[in-house]
Amino acid sequence: MKALITGGCRSGKSRRAQALAESLAADRVYLATAEPLDAEMSDRIRRHQADRGPTWRTIESPIDIAPHLHQPGAVVLVDCLTLWVSNLLYARGEASLDDDFVALHTALRTASNPVVLVTNEVGLGIVPANPLARRFRDEAGLLAQRLAADCDRVELLVAGIPLILKDHHP
Repeated sequence: MKALITGGCRSGKSRRAQALAESLAADRVYLATAEPLDAEMSDRIRRHQADRGPTWRTIESPIDIAPHLHQPGAVVLVDCLTLWVSNLLYARGEASLDDDFVALHTALRTASNPVVLVTNEVGLGIVPANPLARRFRDEAGLLAQRLAADCDRVELLVAGIPLILKDHHP
């Protein structure tokens, strides 16, 4: 199964994605895209680690996530793609993100193991005032659309409640 969990900030996406992943396999890999660049983010990362507990193996990879999707026998939870897009924009500058997106799509389609992806729904707000913010919104939104097409299940979280947008089991 390939699943995409989306929603606004603090909507319950990570908790829902973790519960779904835990229902799919006993061998669990958490692919973290966050970096502890300040005290608040360090604390947030520690809370997420405590919530997952010792049954999860963590791979920290803020940029190169595609190769880590292939984990035979395990479920992979990627949290989160929105932060990954931000990391890519910072690392790549004005360069295209197409190669990174293609690598992720290819890895998702060819992974034999379950994969659960988390992303923020960025298209419900106002149009950002500056070009970089608009590019971020556009890249994150287009990536979510492409991945949703590749996934068997797509859920939108609102106030902690999952709304099933797509449920096609292979």
